[in-house]
Amino acid sequence: MCNLFSGRSVSIIGLLLGLSSMAFAVGYLQMVEFLEPCPLCILDRAVVIGLCIVFGLALIHNPINIGRKVYAVLAALLSLTGIAICARHIWLQNLPADQVPECGAGFWYMLDTMPFAGFLDTILNGSGECADIQWQLFGLSIPELTLILFVAFLLLSIAMFVTTGRVQTTPLNRND
Repeated sequence: MCNLFSGRSVSIIGLLLGLSSMAFAVGYLQMVEFLEPCPLCILDRAVVIGLCIVFGLALIHNPINIGRKVYAVLAALLSLTGIAICARHIWLQNLPADQVPECGAGFWYMLDTMPFAGFLDTILNGSGECADIQWQLFGLSIPELTLILFVAFLLLSIAMFVTTGRVQTTPLNRND
């Protein structure tokens, strides 16, 4: 019988969650709804891609004990980073209109023209475009939905951390 919380099943769930969320963000929000991601949304996507890589490597490697815990800690750190970015984004969206930062240059332009430290500072402070609520589902904005996604990733990383070894199948014991 397959254990739901084996390292491999948690890795599959994490990888599928990341891939499906990226497919939704790019395939639907960007290509169908024509929403351009703001700088904080781009950072969220980078974190999701990082989580896909961690869960994908954990799936391929299928480590036991220490190796699995290393992947779990990496996934937890990335999840917490995503939670922090989403919290900042939600905070910007809830600012009064007169306190919203001015819109800045585009993400890729800033990355090309600014020193990296200045680029990070500018991105993490957010811009006016980050405060716009462009789309909602069930009354939740994209950063609020993404926050739920990162909490799910954090729970998966905790599940990966506490699992014990690889799932091993044993022959049935028969008393014939």
